[in-house]
Amino acid sequence: MREGRPWDVDDTAEFEEFVRSRGHALYRYGVVLTGDPDDAADLVQEALLRLGDAWSRVRRKDDPEGYVRTIMVRQHISWWRRRRRERLVDAVPETGYQDERLAGDGGLWAEIRALPRRQRAVLVLRYYEDRSDEQIARMLGVTPATVRSQAFRALRKLRVLTSRDGVVLTARRTR
Repeated sequence: MREGRPWDVDDTAEFEEFVRSRGHALYRYGVVLTGDPDDAADLVQEALLRLGDAWSRVRRKDDPEGYVRTIMVRQHISWWRRRRRERLVDAVPETGYQDERLAGDGGLWAEIRALPRRQRAVLVLRYYEDRSDEQIARMLGVTPATVRSQAFRALRKLRVLTSRDGVVLTARRTR
């Protein structure tokens, strides 16, 4: 709880229960979005701080988790707009995060992580979150045409990368 915020005991307990019950799922979402466990933890922490400030308003809505995920996407976009460069590290981690939904296709997951951040964000929002182009555009602060072009470029790049390995990739929306 932040100072200056008049929370009652029910608000605090409700917020803590939300964090306990959905924290791990939000972290997994952050890893999928960022491609890095440390960045994901920072992203979740920042999003939950912002949610805490707005909890009395948000808890009455139907989807507080959707609110947090939107915060996470916008914060992630803000971070990579500022950075615009890949971070170089001295040592590559021994193991990486593996989402159970992608467990059977680790090669594809590695290829997705190799995409530029905007393209990766568009694919995650489109196929993992099943968002429409208009929703993605609003979340990223771009036009729907930009979302479509980023998705096209990402899928084209994935097709080239996976066809080198003898795997043919076809991505179809489930709508």
